[in-house]
Amino acid sequence: MILAGDVGGTKAHLALFDFTGGRLHMLCEHKFPSRDFSGVEDVVKAFIQKAKCDDGQTITAACFGAPGPVIDQRMEPTNLPWKLDARAISRTCDIPHVLLLNDLEANAYGIPELEASDLVTLYQGDASAVGNAGLISAGTGLGEALLIWNGKRHIPVASEGGHTDFAARTPDEIELLQYLTAKLNGRVSYERVISGLGLINIYTFFRDVKKLDEPQWLKDRMATEDPNLVIGTCGEDGSSELCAATLNLFAGVYGAEAGNIALKVLARGGIYLGGGISPKLLKTLQNGTFRQAFLAKGRLSPLLETITVRVILNQSCALLGAAAYAESRAAEFSGTSERAASRQQ
Repeated sequence: MILAGDVGGTKAHLALFDFTGGRLHMLCEHKFPSRDFSGVEDVVKAFIQKAKCDDGQTITAACFGAPGPVIDQRMEPTNLPWKLDARAISRTCDIPHVLLLNDLEANAYGIPELEASDLVTLYQGDASAVGNAGLISAGTGLGEALLIWNGKRHIPVASEGGHTDFAARTPDEIELLQYLTAKLNGRVSYERVISGLGLINIYTFFRDVKKLDEPQWLKDRMATEDPNLVIGTCGEDGSSELCAATLNLFAGVYGAEAGNIALKVLARGGIYLGGGISPKLLKTLQNGTFRQAFLAKGRLSPLLETITVRVILNQSCALLGAAAYAESRAAEFSGTSERAASRQQ
């Protein structure tokens, strides 16, 4: 069995997998509040106690994806006060092979494991094109990864591109940059705009700087409900000009940065939008603002028109990727592949 984990600042999502006919098969999964635990080892122990699907098989390998750079199989997640060390986890949890991945790298490894129904095409480019691809995921933060085509398959490459400098393009974006520079007392990254926190930043900018009306009913909902959900709902249904303006600017910056990635990696193989926000804002992402910003690359615009943009709907993509990576690396170490063996059964 393979243990996979998607670790974030809010929750740690763990699952056990085996293989059926060469495809990953989830046996069970559980989610735990990350800040209730002192480290991933404690989460693994809690998961094993809670899991009711152990039929006597042992965990042969594990992989955990988390936000932040992985150096020598060690990392400190950017939004969680933990220190992850693959060797220490292996010893403490008695798992032979333990690996760590950046969370977007895990998402990228999960893309080949998705079903057709797990993806929706936002904009169709050249359907026959093959080559490198890019992944950008707006959620609690902003993650980015590259997928390099080696002639047979994509090789995921981790990135911290979400923390690069926010490049404002329009008058409103320039004002937003100035507003956030003052608010943050310094540098503004793309993550400050294209993320859940970014939605709040854009909302307060339009409310406080551009003076768009925040009616009492909206103010009450923002105070008592999930603010991002309120902004998304009221922006997409047209009930709030303030929320609609927020989503429109968000989509423009998202499209521009997706286009930047497409240029940097020459993403003939497509751009994927992951994370929890994109599936909830499909109407906004399809209204033309994202597309216009994605294509607005001067002389290179015709190239961008050939690139397909897809939204990942399956929120377990990172888990699938972590499981696939764990099995693949364990097979290299041991010489035995659970995936290959399942094809022969």
